[in-house]
Amino acid sequence: MTTTFYKYQGTGNDFIIIDNRQNKVDKNNTKRIKEFCDRRFGIGSDGFILLENDEISDFKMVYFNADGNESSMCGNGGRCIIAFAKFLGIIDNETTFNAIDGIHHAKIKDDIVHLQMSKVKDIELHPNHVFLNTGSPHHVEVVSNLKDYDVKHNGAKIRYGEPYNTPGSNINFVEQITDNTFSVRTYERGVEDETLSCGTGVTAVALAMHSKKLTNENQLTLKTPGGDLKVSFQSNENGYDDIWLIGPAKQVFKGEFVW
Repeated sequence: MTTTFYKYQGTGNDFIIIDNRQNKVDKNNTKRIKEFCDRRFGIGSDGFILLENDEISDFKMVYFNADGNESSMCGNGGRCIIAFAKFLGIIDNETTFNAIDGIHHAKIKDDIVHLQMSKVKDIELHPNHVFLNTGSPHHVEVVSNLKDYDVKHNGAKIRYGEPYNTPGSNINFVEQITDNTFSVRTYERGVEDETLSCGTGVTAVALAMHSKKLTNENQLTLKTPGGDLKVSFQSNENGYDDIWLIGPAKQVFKGEFVW
């Protein structure tokens, strides 16, 4: 069966996206999904996304990591599927869609996608890091000289060590630039390497930096190797809500593959 796919990227985080409203894609064929994501023997991507019909919202997002396994929420993937839904004519400039962590609201302004993330209540402050879940689990650690930091080696060491070895965590390394600007590099589980950007990761970094009182601002700029993202939020006695991940999402190309 020949299937049309689209390639999207959000600050360098790239995804294969398919319109699966007719349920033609076999979601159980994780081996094939992994092959499509392979950068040498397949199309190449950080993730694989299906847009499907949903009874309670405009559409449903089904997300797979590059290892072929269905995974937790992906922020940049969420922004990309919003742009894709507009391209298909399913939505205009505002939408509500369903993902693995529940309903998300989103809007597009001047080609910039604003994605509302889930509320965050539990933030673990440790002496050398912060752990929280922003739709996906994230370890956040402040380091010096981030530009030359060995993210892949050190990220893998933490990701596969205690207490994250099962089921794993994403690992974010951070360096503060100004009161409201931070540089971020992320080792992503499922990709098992550094990616150019991670949406749930920069969201986690923003909340972690505020929790550690390294900033008093409620809108931060997060500089990733793939580009700049913004995260805005409101803090309250129960944690954080009204969290928005803001940045571009672009269609790169369209193609076909044999499923």
